[in-house]
Order: sequence, then C-alpha cells, then structure tokens
Amino acid sequence: MIVDFIILIFVVRYLKKTLQTADKFPAWDKIFTVIFFVSLACLVVSISVGQKAELLLSWMGNALLLFILYILYAKKEFRSLRSYMLALAPYICISVARDLVELLLPGFYTKWENYIDAIDFSAFIWLIAMLIINKRQQKALQTEKLRTKEEEEQNKVMVKMKAELEIQVKERTAEITLQKEELQLALNELRATQSQLVQSEKMASLGELTAGIAHEIQNPLNFVNNFSEVNTELITEMKEAIDKGNMDEVRSIANDIADNEQKINHHGKRADAIVKGMLQHSRSSNGIKEPTNINTLADEYLRLAYHGLRAKDKSFNASMKTAYDENMVDINIIPQDIGRVILNLITNAFYAVTEKKKEGTAGYEPTVSVSTMLSLPVGEGRGEAIIKVKDNGNGIPKKVIDKIFQPFFTTKPTGQGTGLGLSMSYDIVTKGHGGELDVETKEGEGSEFIVRLPV
Repeated sequence: MIVDFIILIFVVRYLKKTLQTADKFPAWDKIFTVIFFVSLACLVVSISVGQKAELLLSWMGNALLLFILYILYAKKEFRSLRSYMLALAPYICISVARDLVELLLPGFYTKWENYIDAIDFSAFIWLIAMLIINKRQQKALQTEKLRTKEEEEQNKVMVKMKAELEIQVKERTAEITLQKEELQLALNELRATQSQLVQSEKMASLGELTAGIAHEIQNPLNFVNNFSEVNTELITEMKEAIDKGNMDEVRSIANDIADNEQKINHHGKRADAIVKGMLQHSRSSNGIKEPTNINTLADEYLRLAYHGLRAKDKSFNASMKTAYDENMVDINIIPQDIGRVILNLITNAFYAVTEKKKEGTAGYEPTVSVSTMLSLPVGEGRGEAIIKVKDNGNGIPKKVIDKIFQPFFTTKPTGQGTGLGLSMSYDIVTKGHGGELDVETKEGEGSEFIVRLPV
C-alpha cells in the first residue's frame, strides 16, 4: 500500500513535468496537484492506521492509479504518453487483483502471500524499468526534434541564402554581360585601330622606300634615254650610208642599233621590276606563296632602304656588307610579306648605327651586314633558309630584350616609330611562314636579327 502511494506521487510529478501541465494544461495541472497531495496524505496516514483502514487506503490508491491509466488512454492531449500505459497497466492490474484476493479469499491470500508479493514486486520492477526506458526514449525523441528543428531552420536559412544568391548571380550575370558587350566593342575598335596602324606602318615604310625607288628607277631610265638618243643618231647615219650605197657601214650601224635596243629592253625590264616590287610592297598580301629567290629579295631591299635614307638625310652614310649563299634555292614564301620583314630589319639596323654615329665615337664606322645561308636537312630535321641582318650599333638593353616583339613597344623617340615593325615581322615569320625570328645582341657592340624560313 505504501508503495502504491509512492508510485502515485512519482507518476504525478513525472506527468506534470513531462507534459508541462502548468503552462499547457492548467486544468489538468490542478487535478494532478490534488492527486499529488491526496497521495501524500494517504502515504502519511497509511503508516499509522489499522488493517481495515489500510485496505481502504489501498483501494483508494488503486482507484487513483486506474484514473491515471484511464486519462492516459482516453484523453487526446495525453496520447503522446500512452507508452506509459505499458508500464502502469501490469502493476495496477496485479495490485487490484491482490487486493481482491485479500478481500474475498483471505485464506488463499495468506497461503500464497509470498508468491503474490513476488509477482507484485516483479510488476513494480517492470514499472520502474519501463519508466526509465520511456524517459530515455523521450530524451532521444526530444533530441531528434531539436535536431529536426535545427535542420529546418538551417534549410530555411539556406533557401533564403539561395534566393539571395540567385538574385546576386542574376545581377552579376547582367553586369558581366554588359561588360562583355563593352569589351567586345572595345576589342572591335582596337582591332580596327590596329589594322589602321599596321597599314600606317606599311605606308610609312613605303614612304621611306619612295626615295630609294626613285633613285633606283632613275638609273635604268637614264640608260633608256641615252641609248634612245644614240639610236636616233645612228639611224640618221645609217640613212646617209644607204644614200651613199655603203652597205658595210649600214650593216655595222644596224648591229649597233640592235645592241642598243637589247640594252634599252634590259633596263626597261629593270625599271618594270622595280615598279612591280614597289606595288607588291604597297598592296595587301594575297596570302599566296610563290617560289622566290631570297638573295635577290634581300639585296633589292637593302639598296632601296639605303637610298631611301640617303634621300631623306644627305649626311647619312653607312657601309653595307653582303654575303649571299650561292647555293640558295628558291623557297615558297609570300614575297611582299618577307620583303617587309627584311626592310624593317634593315631600316632598324640603319637607325641603330646612325644613332651610335651621333654619339661621336672616335674611329666608329657604321656598318650593316646582310647575309643568307642555306641549311640542308640533317636526319629528320628540316632545311632552312637563313637571313641575317647585323649592325654594329649600341645593341638592345637587357631590360627590354623580352619586349621588342610585343605590339606597340618601341625604343625610338615619340613620333619616330609605331612599335609595330618587329611585332608585325615576328607574326609574318612565325605564324605566316612557320619560321623563327630571333635576336642576338650585346650592349655597346650591336645586334643581329636572324630569320629562319623552312625550305
């Protein structure tokens, strides 16, 4: 009986704490409070009353336990604690059965009291064990609920962050798209400007050649004019010889006229070749490669560059040395493009020696050398036609040697160079012809540019 009230007190306190009845179920909290104090009073009374009163108190304890069992089963608000029925039901049933046997069959109860107490104790142990297990399950469930709630909160935060990020991504995408369009427009403008600068570079080199071409073309034209005048005189003499009947003189004069006509034809073709070369240099490349004699190309552009500079600056003078490989074969190149490369390298070489000459170094003689060499393939290697342009100027400083082939980089003063000559030459040799353009230089002693073209 005492145990019944102790269990009642414990169960009521457990229910009040677990269900938080003071906050969630105030009405039931009052009922549980009454049961708690009634159980506490009965526990105190049961210690000092007689046997008949003990039986009455025992039935009161059973009634209160049955009431708690009923509300756990019947009331919706307590359904979450129905698992406690499994803990309370065995003990309550055995307790009621025990009291009934004691009331109705006292002799039987007395005989089997020890067994009945053992069963009652087993039910009590079951009650304690189930309460402990339920307590742990409740804690685990509460922990799981907290974890689930945290995950839900995290998911909400993630959804919110995702939405914000999507907005930021859309805004950033719009910005990037706008920047891309602006950059594309700037790139198109830059390409157009670069094309204009490249054309300007070509026209600038053409301007430098104009005086040289005029000088070169003047010589064959002078020969044409002179031999034409001589032929006119010879024709007059031949008419006079015909009138005199001197046929030997006529034949001699006719032979002289024929020889002069051959010379006129030769120098006329020479002038025609110079004009064609000028036109090739001035027009855009058609991208078609054709067999070309490198020696002739290099020698022609060397003389044109020299006479062009002489026409611009009468004080300019430099020694020119050539060494052309006699075994050189015609190679497939775009003549006007490689011509521009050679012209650019020679013009730069003349500029370098002119600048050094201005320094007034004693005993200095400006010299530009142009040479060619045919390198035949060895093993699996390729054959190469090599063109070298060397000067004895001041050389290229080490700090800028890695930049000389970059577009728009120049060491010349403002207004004297676009910085596209070497860049354009590098692209023509490497990209347009699959060759190589290298430089060897030493400060104070000069530079040598080497063009290697596959044969």
